[in-house]
Amino acid sequence: MDFSSKISTALKNGLLESAARNLSDWLNSNILPQWALNAINELFVANAIEELNDRFFKEIEFGTAGMRGRTIGKLLTKNEEGVISKQGTPEHTCIGSNNMNDFTVAKATLGLFRYCKEYCDKNSIAKPVLVIAYDVRHFSKHFCDLSASLWTKCGGEVFIFDGARSTPQLSYTVRRMKAMAGVVITASHNPYFDNGYKVYFDDGAQATSPHAEGIVAKVNECTLKDASKFLDIDLSEVKIIDKSIEKDYINCIEDCVIDKSIIKNFTPKVVYSAIHGTGTVLCPDVMRHFGLSPILVESQMEMDARFPTVKQPNPEYAETMALGVKCAEENHADCLLATDPDSDRMGAAIPTKSGKMRLITGNMIGSLLLAYRIEQMKSKKIITNEKTCALIKTFVTSPLQDSIANKEGLKCVNVLTGFKWIGSKLLGYEKQLQKALPELNYAELKYADRAKLLQEHSTFFVFGGEESYGYLGTDFVRDKDANAAVIMFCEMLAYLKSQNIGVEEYLDRIYLKYGYYLEDLKSIYYEGSAGASKIKNILKSLNENPMQKIGDVDVEKSIDFAKDKIIDADGEIIPKETFFFYTLKNGYSFAIRGSGTEPKIKFYVFAKEDASDIASLENAKLRAREGLNKMIEALSKEADKRALG
Repeated sequence: MDFSSKISTALKNGLLESAARNLSDWLNSNILPQWALNAINELFVANAIEELNDRFFKEIEFGTAGMRGRTIGKLLTKNEEGVISKQGTPEHTCIGSNNMNDFTVAKATLGLFRYCKEYCDKNSIAKPVLVIAYDVRHFSKHFCDLSASLWTKCGGEVFIFDGARSTPQLSYTVRRMKAMAGVVITASHNPYFDNGYKVYFDDGAQATSPHAEGIVAKVNECTLKDASKFLDIDLSEVKIIDKSIEKDYINCIEDCVIDKSIIKNFTPKVVYSAIHGTGTVLCPDVMRHFGLSPILVESQMEMDARFPTVKQPNPEYAETMALGVKCAEENHADCLLATDPDSDRMGAAIPTKSGKMRLITGNMIGSLLLAYRIEQMKSKKIITNEKTCALIKTFVTSPLQDSIANKEGLKCVNVLTGFKWIGSKLLGYEKQLQKALPELNYAELKYADRAKLLQEHSTFFVFGGEESYGYLGTDFVRDKDANAAVIMFCEMLAYLKSQNIGVEEYLDRIYLKYGYYLEDLKSIYYEGSAGASKIKNILKSLNENPMQKIGDVDVEKSIDFAKDKIIDADGEIIPKETFFFYTLKNGYSFAIRGSGTEPKIKFYVFAKEDASDIASLENAKLRAREGLNKMIEALSKEADKRALG
């Protein structure tokens, strides 16, 4: 096949220069198997220029949190399709420099190994130990096996689970096994055609500086030829994680429950959906462990890479939750809880006075859990010194949580978007305690002892979360944990039942005590190579020309996180990032950032209104909704204008 002439012709028909360069590099490497060469030829024969651009316009970015991309192209070639599995998985991953496939996954794992090996050599550690978990997605197990095989061929030691497992369980297991690193193969709540590769370091959190930059550099140094030497899978040296460690993880979830008796005495009726993901492995058993009898949405409990009952397996979408809502209404349940494919995010619906179920946002769930946990921790004397207790949240999470923490005397630490920053804070608190008490074995401390000592010598973590449906109640896991979140929510429900209070009433009480806040999120998608250019234009424009007005409201303050020096509540400097935060003169605010996992720009909008009683609260809700709608409309127009460059 004369690919050089095909590329020349395609350039005249719209093939991007960068795509042509990457295509040439891949084709000239002489490492592509015949099926891959045939697949690329199919795309040329079909004159699929847009598909070629999307697949090759850049190298898939391995960032500080790993990488994420398509495993199945928009246009699936016959050579990639091959013999399709029972769950619809093609025989081969989609070929392309911008895709998740054997070559890019092997390159990532090789770079990670080289970084860990150097770290071992510098610190007199025998060899790097890796733990890998994978979710239900297309090629997840294959990527796990490929990575595990490569690691052992390079001389490392690797442990994998005997089946699909959740992201928080991976985080816990890395710490529990004292591994050097962890990898979870998942694209979280992305569409079925995506997969991803998330990297964790020895503290069980996603890698941060300096390890993150070091890993990225090593991955970028690896070549296709380097990776191609490891594509044959050999699992003979790979070890399976012992079941006892899984039991330890479930026991660890007990630390998230403040009052175990309340669940047994006022057991809520709970409907649960795994949305075809890894939640089905543990969530029902964890709930039963605490005396619950969950009603399962059976049609969504089978792990299935196609996510057949939903368009996208994201529990923040009403359509995704529809089957669960129907089940909850039919059973007159106290709540519906649903977890995403890798069981790190949890969505919820609660009954209204009419009996219909109402979906509540991640901001609402986090605020409910925070208010309840502070109240109960004070009551149970777990919190004894508010000043050395902390809520950790992202800047784009509801300012209602700032208000709750501040009025209750806790430190509110805001971090950049991404749970790795919360994990990094937890490692810092652990190190501070370890420095104060060098002989202490942190890993063996009971929860109550940990709480006491951290308040005396460091900072005790009360709760953490982000608006995108992620919550954490204990520092023994260093990532958001939906397996634990379902129990924390059920405990709160049981308490409200004991007080004869509904969730809606409790939420209104929170608003009246701490202020009424309403949030919304507007995501604007820009797909493919052309979309990437539009996203770049918007972010560049904001950096050079900050907004002065939104609609008819003037900007009071703007913060450019890439330029400005920002100090957090711990007195630490916030790392630089392309992220913008605006405060308006009417007290409303909004934030703008490009998604780290999907081709879109996100606008986070926040409203605050005062209310002194239930009547004024209802009016405040109407004013806030109207104000946010106007802000979103104005921001959408502004984005479209700036996208043109």
